[in-house]
Formats: sequence, structure tokens, C-alpha cells
Amino acid sequence: MKVRSGGGFRAILYTLKKGREVGGVFKMYHAMRTRNACKTCALGMGGQKGGMVNERGAFPEVCKKSLQAMAADLQPAVLPTFWDQHPVEQLSRMTPRELEHCGRLVQPVIYRRGASHFQTISWEESLSRIAAKLRSLTPDETFWYFSGRSSNEAGFLLQLLARLYGTNNVNNCSYYCHQASGVGLQSSIGSGTATIVLEDLEQADLVFVIGGNPASNHPRMMTSLMHVRRRGGHVIVINPVRETGMVNFRIPSDPISLLFGTKIASHYVQPHIGGDLALLWGIAKQCCEDETIDREFLDAHCTDSAAWLEAVAAMSWDEIVAKSGIDRDQIRTIAGVYAKSQRTVFAWTMGITHHAHGVQNVQAIANLAMARGMLGRPGCGLLPIRGHSNVQGIGSVGVTPKLKDAIFENLQSKFHLDLPTTTGLDTLACMEAAHDRRMKFGLCLGGNLYGSNPDSRYAAEALSRLEMSVMLSTTLNTGHVNGLADETIILPVLPRDEEPEATTQESMFNFIRMSDGGPRRVPGPRSEVRVIADLGRRAIGDSDLICWDQLQQTSTIRNWISEVVPGYTKLDKIEATKQEFQLDGRTFHEPKFPTADGKAIMHTHALPDLKGTDSNELRLMTVRSEGQFNTVVYEEEDLYRNQDRRDIILMHPDDLQRLGLQHDQPVSIRSDTGQIDGYLARGFDSIRPGNSLMYYPESNCLVSRYADPQSKTPAFKGIVVTVTPLA
Repeated sequence: MKVRSGGGFRAILYTLKKGREVGGVFKMYHAMRTRNACKTCALGMGGQKGGMVNERGAFPEVCKKSLQAMAADLQPAVLPTFWDQHPVEQLSRMTPRELEHCGRLVQPVIYRRGASHFQTISWEESLSRIAAKLRSLTPDETFWYFSGRSSNEAGFLLQLLARLYGTNNVNNCSYYCHQASGVGLQSSIGSGTATIVLEDLEQADLVFVIGGNPASNHPRMMTSLMHVRRRGGHVIVINPVRETGMVNFRIPSDPISLLFGTKIASHYVQPHIGGDLALLWGIAKQCCEDETIDREFLDAHCTDSAAWLEAVAAMSWDEIVAKSGIDRDQIRTIAGVYAKSQRTVFAWTMGITHHAHGVQNVQAIANLAMARGMLGRPGCGLLPIRGHSNVQGIGSVGVTPKLKDAIFENLQSKFHLDLPTTTGLDTLACMEAAHDRRMKFGLCLGGNLYGSNPDSRYAAEALSRLEMSVMLSTTLNTGHVNGLADETIILPVLPRDEEPEATTQESMFNFIRMSDGGPRRVPGPRSEVRVIADLGRRAIGDSDLICWDQLQQTSTIRNWISEVVPGYTKLDKIEATKQEFQLDGRTFHEPKFPTADGKAIMHTHALPDLKGTDSNELRLMTVRSEGQFNTVVYEEEDLYRNQDRRDIILMHPDDLQRLGLQHDQPVSIRSDTGQIDGYLARGFDSIRPGNSLMYYPESNCLVSRYADPQSKTPAFKGIVVTVTPLA
């Protein structure tokens, strides 16, 4: 039966199903209610008010993503016999879902070049091997990669270890997702994160959701959007795909919504993939022509507004319409809704950042907010909807190639450390250095570096040229069994709700939450912090300035963070007070911004040409499914898009006919970067004609390594492909 709304009774039945899988619904409920931050998206659930509670204290707030992540951690252990029974060649052919469901990692394992299997190895031998390898290399022959899964404490400690070791090759997964948001916001308002708190979203009378599908990827946000609609507000969704959950959603915790559904989008706009920048400028141009912009705000609180107004006036409607794919009447309608709004929030995800001009997209959103004074007051502002639960915190505590000046200076002045000043490489640059054999060692704190990379063939080659690869993980993923180095070591670590000491995380609303940790569920894995401290002791050693035994304690690390990271002063006392807090200097309820002159900065752009316009071409975007979180695939089906498999390319039925294809016909899909044979071409009338979608990370072999020059974020959207019948 075709799914016509998100959430609802299917979500409740899925919850019961996952509960049965892990030993009972009560067991799942108990795990979800502990005082730990949610393991999935950065919306900011859990913490000291208990699981399934949002930052405003609302309960119950729960979603399939958090249930899926918890179910993965409730799996039984991977037995030692597993490694003997599954050769590497077999593991490399397994799907992301199959690997995820193998169970919890509990023993360190090693793969040596030429071997047919992984072998179990002791903690002592594994850490000694890693330390010996680090001592044999120069620091800049190594890179250190962080996912958003870990805590502030683990992230800070590992980046500190890397810099004390002597390198700035410190980077995180945001370079492949929201780095364009950080760069774009920093260049526009002087701060790289959301300008609002959760209460502002709840108070808005208009929310733009641009290039995203929160119904699948951030389901708890749907409650806030429901509140906006019930108050008579509007939600404008801008997406080339008409996503089921963004049209109608049944909030399981709300009886009325559960029974009757909630209409989410008041207006749904479907530009071409890559047409967002033109559309944003078109809305701005219409506002200028209708004289609904706030000239007083522009004059008083914005830099370069005159140049922006000139650029808007000079841009032609023919160019805007052609490059966005949206006609003038629809742009006029959207601009009219915006003109009537008193409090607007602009929210976006990777449909905006995953482009060769991702930073410009974010700057254009900021421009549009400034145009009507929707910055620097309650109920309005900018909201990048970040993916992993602590990806923002990882960046805040110093996991970047270049430390913020304040952190660098505080570490030197307060702790008297000698830090490297060499230029650190971003994530893609580290991969290229590995491919050129200039990089010999890589350490990954969580995540799936192979699976998150564009051009997966190149990524496998690059990683396979390392002398040693080390990964700290809870479960298996494709990165463990593809692109294997001369020596590949997997270290099993604890999820945050099994850590022996409290840790902290930062939400996308700049809110610091504390996780209590809890009892381990399986024997063997170790605390991330303790593994990092042990490695630091072995590879670098203690000194008058550093005692790694003390840095095994998360309270010691929080003291360091509170001393050196701006805004984190209260972190030192959080375990004692249990008082979670908003970071200072990031929420703007007054029009004063952390720029040189205190004003927001407007930017002008040349609109990029629309790609993939030849008769045999399609524009492609890679996407996540309903049963997926980042590179982790929990279910093969994509419920809300009514798809039962992942080896497909979805396109409009008109494009099937145009390309001479039949529904479910095996095809060859080619881009300038790679080729996939044997996938099925499927008609999908929810996508804008001329565009197509495929599932990430399986389709990464088609994605070019070309990155936005400002953010270094690869363009996982807007790929030009040809689709032909399989010979």
C-alpha cells in the first residue's frame, strides 16, 4: 500500500518491531529514557531532562532514527569466530545494512596486507603497534578524522593529541556535509552556527525548509512545524522532490495529528537541482520590486547593502526563471507570503550545501533574511539543520585544520603548550595526499571515511595506499572492509550511553547537553577518552605540562575546554550543577553581530549555469532514505518514497519516456567520474522532470571530487549523468 504521510501508526508499529528485536519494548524504552543525548541528529534531544525530551522540556519526543541507532547498540556481540568465518573478500561485498547488523564490535582486530581474514588482537598489542607506527613517522604524514558521533571530551582530547604530536591535519565529517553552512554564515554574520534557539522556531509564523527532508532525517522537527501550521503560519518547502513527509505528517505523540494528519507544507516549490541560488535571488528581486524589503534594517545593520541592491536590480527575470526552473508567478506568490510574515526562520540542509556553489547558496539565504530584517530579533533567523548529534560540538572544541585564534592562544598562554603552525589539510586534501602516498597513517574517530567520500573508487585507492589505518567504532561499516591499508586496525569503543563517565554534546541550537553514560552492554569495548589518553601516553609520553592519566578523566578535559574554548566557560561545572546551557555569543536577538563593525555582510553572486540540459542528460542528487542515518543503512526499503530497494535511479516518468526506458529496466548510469551497471530505472512522479535521485553512499562512485572552492565541500548534488539501457 502506498504511503501517503510520514509518521503515524506505521512509526508506532516500527517502534514495537524494533523493541521486539532487542528483547522487548520495555528494554528499548528504558534505554531511550536514560539521561543521555540522542545518538542521531543534532536537534538536541535527551540530556539531563531525560531521554525523549527536547530543549524546551517537551515529552515524548522520539523518532525512528534514534530507535534505529539504539537498536544497533543493543545488538549482541560479534563473536571471535565471526572473523574466521568471514574472509575480507566476502565482507567487502556486503551491503551497508548487512555490515551494520553483524553486531557490536567487542575485540580489536587487525588486517595485514595479503591476508585473507581479519584477526583478533589484544588491546596491548594494538595500541603498541599504533604508537610505534606514529613514532616512526613525521607528524604531517598522518591525518586525524572525526565523525559527529563522539563527545566534546573525546574530540577535544584527540585533536589535542594530534597537535601535540605535531600536525594540524585535523578534520571532521562536516567537510562533506555542512562546512558550506559554517563558511557561508561566518562570512555573512561572523558566526558559523544557528542564530536562533528552539523557542524561536516555535514562535515563527513562516519557516522556509530549503533543500532538505526533515520528515526522514530530522523527524522531531516535524512537531515544531506542526505547531507553526496550527498557529496559522506557513511552511515553504523548496526541494526538487515532493517528499511525502513534508506534505503530510502524522505526529505519533499528538493524538489529533496521529489520527487526522498534519499538513506540513503550505507551499511546495520544486526547482531544478542546482537552481536554488537563482530562486533565492528571484525571491529577493520580487521583494525589491514589491517594495517589501526593510531599507531601514539594511541601512543600519548591513554592510554592502547598496551593492546587493544594485545586483538584484541588474539581474534579469529571464535568467532567474531559466536557471531556477521556477516561473515568475510562483516566485511572486512565495515572495508575497514572505512579505506578510512578521517572524521568518530560514532552515536548510545538504540540498543547499552539497553544491559547487554551496557557500553562495548559504550567503543568498542570509541575504534574503537581511532583506526583510529577519535577523537579530526573536522568532526569526537562520537555522542550518545539522546531521550528526555532535558534529557542531566537535567543530567547536577545535576539530578543524586551523584552530580558532582564541583556542590557539588560550592553549599556549594558559597551558603553555607548543602547538604546530603548519597549514593543516581539509578532509578531501588528506585523501588526495594519501592517494599520492604523501600520507601514511590515518586515524578515524567514528564515522565511515570511505563511505562518505566522493568518487569511491578513488577513495578506496587512497586509503589502500596508507601504511596504517586505525578506526574507533561500535559496529561494522563499509569503511572497515574497503580501501584497506598495509595494516588496518579496528578498535571497539563504547557509545555515549555506555561511557563510564559523563560526557557532553552540542546541539544545532548551540545548547550543551550532558550524557550520564551508563553500564556497558557487552564486554570488551573501551571508553573513547581512555583509548585516546592511552594512545597519547604511548606515542608522546607524559611531560611537565601533560599527564595522560589525568586526561583519562572527562572532568579534567571539561576543565581544559572551559578554559580555552569561547562560550564554554560553564562546562567545568556541568557535572556538579546538572545545568545544561546555551552557548554565549551565538544567538542573535538583537541586530548586533560578531563582525568587524557589528553589522551583517551582504554578498553578490553570478548565477551558475544550469547543468544537464542536453536531451540525453539528467541532473542527479544523492540522497538518504527513510531507513538510513548518514552512511549507516538500517533498512533496505525507503518507506516514504515507496521504494523496496536501493539499487535504483528514480526519475520522472516523462524522462523514462524521453530516454527510451521502461520502468524497472536495468540500465547503465554514467557520469564524468564513474559508472554503475545493472541498477533499475524507475519512474517516480514526485521528482521534477529533468532531475533524478540515487541513494548515498552506494552511488558515490558517480560523484566528482570537485569541491566548492570556499568550503571544500564536494558536490554530491547536481551531477550530470546519462542513463542508457544495459546492453
